[in-house]
Amino acid sequence: MDIEVLYFASVRESRGADSDILTLAEDATVEDLLAELRGGALSMLDERLASSLLVAINQSMAGVKDVIRQGDELAIFPPMTGG
Repeated sequence: MDIEVLYFASVRESRGADSDILTLAEDATVEDLLAELRGGALSMLDERLASSLLVAINQSMAGVKDVIRQGDELAIFPPMTGG
């Protein structure tokens, strides 16, 4: 399935793009998505940032075992800090 992945904050800056279209298996999880991104589109990220990326599916925080479905909106962003 083809999924659009949106990038935010320093992830978008590092990637140099707002989004990518990725092809994932039908039963792909967030963990699969992150592995795909770290090996490809986001391979240039600092290792510390790459290991701490957050993922939202349809505007809700997702865990690594959550399954991605066709039509889901995926967002990738760095950990947030407060102030």
